Amino acid sequence: MNLPAILFGIVLSSAYGTAFHFWKGGSLNKLIYYVILAWVGFWIGNYVGGLLGWSFAAIGPINTGLATLGSAVLLFFGEWLGRVEVIRK
Repeated sequence: MNLPAILFGIVLSSAYGTAFHFWKGGSLNKLIYYVILAWVGFWIGNYVGGLLGWSFAAIGPINTGLATLGSAVLLFFGEWLGRVEVIRK
């Protein structure tokens, strides 16, 4: 994978995390949390797609379809985990 493909993946996954934050709302910490989740999910989805030999909406060396799916799954899972509330006595 070359540098332009990596940068494109970072920009695309950052856009996913930012869009998810605009949809769900929250603080700057949540924005950083969502962007990191989107990065991790994107590259895991891309890697799994390569391992399985599946190609869906590929753009160059990036399996954009499965990477987007991985990003979405991790964003929703992370948002669900982030709903923990601290109860103080």
